[in-house]
Amino acid sequence: MKIALAADHRGFKLKNFLTEFLKAKGHEVMDFGTHSSEPCDYPDYVYPAAVAVREKKADRAIAICYTGIGSSIVANKVRGVRAALVHDVKSTRLTRKHNNSNVLVLAADGLKEESVKRLVSTWLKTEFEGGRHLRRIKKIQEIEEKENV
Repeated sequence: MKIALAADHRGFKLKNFLTEFLKAKGHEVMDFGTHSSEPCDYPDYVYPAAVAVREKKADRAIAICYTGIGSSIVANKVRGVRAALVHDVKSTRLTRKHNNSNVLVLAADGLKEESVKRLVSTWLKTEFEGGRHLRRIKKIQEIEEKENV
């Protein structure tokens, strides 16, 4: 799977950890930055990663900032992106099964590397259930069309 990664300075270290973790699992990584721990603005990195998902240059993306909230807001501005901020395995699994999320958002604050491995692994292996959830995804797409998102 081709995965786009994006982080601000607060998520830089975790992004680098994830790069190695994902490559070791056989995934191709597109690194949208940042490439240092110097203060920067998360939209500059998250937006291009989300666009890569929309344009099908990446299968999915993972975005990281201090709380994950800002990255979620930015990613969800991109038509076709369903970004989900997660903190536990249950919500991670459900965001794939029920929402078919294609961007995973992580908070750099407070997540340990072992937890990140579990969350990312769960997200990558969980399939979308379809069924009644597909109806809801279509309604989200209709909203995007109305709002020109």
